[in-house]
Amino acid sequence: MQAFISFLENRFMPIAGRVAEQKHLQAVRDGIILTMPLLIIGSLFLILGFIPVPGYDEFMAGVFGEAWRTKLLYPVNATFDVMAIIASFGVAYRLAEKYKVDALASGAISVSAFLLATPFQVNFTPEGATQAVQVGGAIPVTLMGSQGLFVAMLVAILSTEIYRFVIQKKIVIKLPDGVPPAVSRSFVALIPGFFVVLVVWLIRLIIENTSFESVHNIVSQLLAVPLGALGGSLFGAIIAVILVHLLWTAGIHGAAIVGGVMSPIWLSLMDQNRVAFQAGQELPNVITSQFFDLWIYAGGSGATLAMVVLMLFRARSEQMKSLGRLSIAPGLFNINEPITFGMPVVMNPLMMIPFIIAPVVLVIVSYIAMSTGLVAKPSGVAVPWTTPILIGGYLATGGKISGMVLQIVNFLIAMAIYYPFFSMWDKQKLAEEKASQTTISA
Repeated sequence: MQAFISFLENRFMPIAGRVAEQKHLQAVRDGIILTMPLLIIGSLFLILGFIPVPGYDEFMAGVFGEAWRTKLLYPVNATFDVMAIIASFGVAYRLAEKYKVDALASGAISVSAFLLATPFQVNFTPEGATQAVQVGGAIPVTLMGSQGLFVAMLVAILSTEIYRFVIQKKIVIKLPDGVPPAVSRSFVALIPGFFVVLVVWLIRLIIENTSFESVHNIVSQLLAVPLGALGGSLFGAIIAVILVHLLWTAGIHGAAIVGGVMSPIWLSLMDQNRVAFQAGQELPNVITSQFFDLWIYAGGSGATLAMVVLMLFRARSEQMKSLGRLSIAPGLFNINEPITFGMPVVMNPLMMIPFIIAPVVLVIVSYIAMSTGLVAKPSGVAVPWTTPILIGGYLATGGKISGMVLQIVNFLIAMAIYYPFFSMWDKQKLAEEKASQTTISA
């Protein structure tokens, strides 16, 4: 075990630290967070549209008319279906901040570049026709949502890098000092913005003359599909969870690093479930953002709520009792820094073991339960990660009791895994307290 700790300190932590400081990963992570308030707002309307109460549909139809659900879901489409546009602005904005260039201008140029990379065509089947035809001059809504998320992020990074390069080379228009700052900044962005549009335009023209036809098709076939298959599989979920918790045991925010890479995939899978849920179809995916947030990370990374409850009811040492009382309130809302750094779990050879094993076991149990139909899959509702257990499981499955039951089962499994390790740690702390009291008395 000492060799493992030495490996973490000398080999793993330096590499993980450099990854955590990588500007582009941080920008992707922070930029995508900008979409979350809209997704949560849209999810509230999605929940209202499918409340599983007998007579609810008839009541709503009687009050608001037969088309009540279609009208109620307008905000869902207006929030979920602009995910890529918001992300293109957010990623560019955050990356520009790190380069200390005009973030607002960079975000606006990124949105324009993303739209430029998107073909303004939609498929339309005229009445009486047997084949769909392409209609130009229309922004395809599907590519503005989760399907366009990867392109939005890549274009945001590319446009900001071009913008930053031109700014740093001082190829800009500078106005006299007396000009209002807002006007001056807009002219500074003029030439860098032109280069961004020029490059993206040329890329689009080149790709249109290939079999791919658009940037979206390239990204979908070469990047999104393989990553989606990996991120949506049991194997991919296990690997992600192991990496998250290895980083945490080294004192690095594992969820932030791994999430920076995997969040776009899990958000896309979540939105696929949302579309199927709205249409009343079978949900295609088990793995989504909510799968991890609500069924695996009860109490935070490591499923540490189970350990907090053990502290409250089984601890004998005063240190563990006090830590349990301190940690229960944040733990109920899936915040566990008091545990990871206060117990601590970080660099703790004993507690590292259940901290990594428990989430892996919960991923396997939850995946099997959902994929076999024993438990309802996540419906695509963007339930916040801070939602307490039971409530989160009910809402995220579209009002299914099975979601709550699985959360209880997972909580009990995590408690069983943590108990022997916690018991040993508690005994060690109790012995230390008794030794300290004996020293003081002497």
